[in-house]
Amino acid sequence: MTKILVVSEHLDGKLNASTARAVSAAAAVSAAAIDVLVLSDAPEGVAADAARISGVSKVLTVTRPQNAHALAAVLAPQIARAADGYTHVFVPSTTFGKDIAPRVAALLGVSQVSDVMSVEGAHRFKRPIYAGNAIVTVDVDPATVVVATIRTASWPAAPTGGSATVEALSLDVPLPSHTRFVSLQQGRSDRPDLQGAAKVVSGGRGVGSKENFEVIYKFADKLGAAVGASRAAVDAGYVPNEMQVGQTGKIIAPELYIAIGISGAIQHLTGIKDAGTIVAINKDAEAPIFEIADIGLVGDLFKILPELEAALG
Repeated sequence: MTKILVVSEHLDGKLNASTARAVSAAAAVSAAAIDVLVLSDAPEGVAADAARISGVSKVLTVTRPQNAHALAAVLAPQIARAADGYTHVFVPSTTFGKDIAPRVAALLGVSQVSDVMSVEGAHRFKRPIYAGNAIVTVDVDPATVVVATIRTASWPAAPTGGSATVEALSLDVPLPSHTRFVSLQQGRSDRPDLQGAAKVVSGGRGVGSKENFEVIYKFADKLGAAVGASRAAVDAGYVPNEMQVGQTGKIIAPELYIAIGISGAIQHLTGIKDAGTIVAINKDAEAPIFEIADIGLVGDLFKILPELEAALG
């Protein structure tokens, strides 16, 4: 029997939407039983949210004080032990998942399948390579456990409405002493989360400066959108790197993506290829971004944005 363990991602007691996307990928595996694993110091709230995801059979919780923070060295041994009896372990292909999955695969003695964008069978998957310019089919030995990260931009979030049971799991796993939590520094914003937002406004090098980037924030707030940036804007110091969209940043799939002052390097396009509608604003009519944009506006962004804001009312 195919049994899939989906490792949940959560922060501050809230389940990340990437977990529901990983459940969608698990549901694409024929006749699979899907369980969700929650590792936390206080998993009750997260477990309740996970239990409501449609398609989930059971939610397993592991409660330990050391699980208060998502340290890969601490969580991976527990996940590997919890995976006993499962045929697959799926983790979202987020910063969290990319940190956790390689350790889990190593502990289980298997190779990891990265960025699964399509399930062709229980042991056959498709994933992008070369910045998304090619898609490869990966076959996994049926005799081994499949450890895979799920490309969240390629999967819709599984709907809510489920009523899975919640079961506490006791794992007698020694935890490493060489890794300890010191502090977490993260940006705080009232805007939607970049990775799960339906609308995203991104700025690039063409914005010109950190001070000028305020026009991007203002326009995004008008739309109720998340804010992203190209690597060039991040490297120039306009915005922090957690806002970077692209191959070496966040890969997203919003319903609407507005690229402002972004030329459209292939590394950036990799991060937005699954977006619903792409709008590009750039003064260079030959910018590569226009080749993939659904709507293109050629002109000075500092003139176009106020006009768009006025039109929005």
